[in-house]
Amino acid sequence: MGVDVDAELRWAPGWDQPVEEWSIPRLFGAVSRMLAVVASRSADRHGLSAAGFSLLRTLLVEDGLSSGEVARRCWITPATITAVVDTLERDGHVERRRDGDDRRVVRLHLTEKGRLAASHTQEQIRADLGRLYEFGDATEEAVVRAFLLRLVERLSAAMQEIPGDV
Repeated sequence: MGVDVDAELRWAPGWDQPVEEWSIPRLFGAVSRMLAVVASRSADRHGLSAAGFSLLRTLLVEDGLSSGEVARRCWITPATITAVVDTLERDGHVERRRDGDDRRVVRLHLTEKGRLAASHTQEQIRADLGRLYEFGDATEEAVVRAFLLRLVERLSAAMQEIPGDV
């Protein structure tokens, strides 16, 4: 096959092996990192950082979350979320509002501009990534789907067994 992988993905011992010899976990790690890069570049083309897009997409699902809750759902630190919200607020995508029941809590809300930016960017990223999956046949897809569903099930169980914030 002769797959070429950027040097940035060859960051651990054993990454000098031909890609065709990599283990399944290593391949998944590489694919995950590569998908993140492609999605980030796609978001950037639409004027949003990866973290900014993640925040907007999170609020599309559930508007009015606290900064801390958004940080947990986006898997970023509270300090990072503050800087991201500052930028998105400056650009008119989000508003900070005090909680009506507890004035110590600040809730994040999408503006109409933010909702449109998130929706449009999500559609573009979905199209960009969707084109990458247009190969193989129905039989291959069924095998990969079954494998991934079992992996999701096992990872979900592992997340319940191993405590953590993320």
